Amino acid sequence: MPVAADIYYHIYEGSEQGQKPPVVLIHGAGGTHLYWPSEVRRLPGNRVLAADLPGHGKSGGRGRQSISAYAWVILEWLAVLGVHRAVFVGHSMGSAIAITLALGHAEHVLGLGLVGAGARLSVAPELLESASSPSTFYRAIDTLVSRSFSSHTDAKLTELAARRMAEVRPSVTYGDLLACNSFDEMDRIGQIRQPTLILCGVEDQMTPVRYSQYLADSIPGAVLKTIPDAGHMVMLEQPQSVAKALLDFLAGLAY
Repeated sequence: MPVAADIYYHIYEGSEQGQKPPVVLIHGAGGTHLYWPSEVRRLPGNRVLAADLPGHGKSGGRGRQSISAYAWVILEWLAVLGVHRAVFVGHSMGSAIAITLALGHAEHVLGLGLVGAGARLSVAPELLESASSPSTFYRAIDTLVSRSFSSHTDAKLTELAARRMAEVRPSVTYGDLLACNSFDEMDRIGQIRQPTLILCGVEDQMTPVRYSQYLADSIPGAVLKTIPDAGHMVMLEQPQSVAKALLDFLAGLAY
């Protein structure tokens, strides 16, 4: 994987630079670029970049404890790459980062894909408590995994997700959860003017469908698609459905 601005990232050159807007994938709390399956990381006909945020995956370093700080990290990384405008697709915490970019740095945002998203991302107190200590962090992983997948998910996928969560330092994931818990753009979400696609698993327990419906009702022109047999990790559970929805959305963007 290449590195820029101390950020490791995966890149798929599916189109000539300048022919289509680049697509930037931003993973969620305690995740890495691998939380985006290959079907999404390699969208045909598109240039796709998927970063490991600081402290996650191969990026190393320290995580952040605020969504705005992560948003600046993304902007600095893209500036080094010479990418000035992009379509941002975020999952969970990544969606909060994408929303923050759209609200505070609209000139860089050509479109939004919000997956497992919400205008507010409150975290259950018991989850924050278990994630706050390395000695109880395993409980946080158990909670996250149990609430992130649908009842139809293959056990091998949930086991893989648990192993990947355990690879990120507890302090980093805890900081991510703190960042999510502080995120609240309920009052400003209607100011977004970029084309927006909202995707949500029907069985999402972390950010239920009503969260996505609020986004769709608040953002002018936003399109909401719910995906059956999927929970919060909808892109891992139903990768082909998510990839198709994104491709259809990208095909309709004026650039």
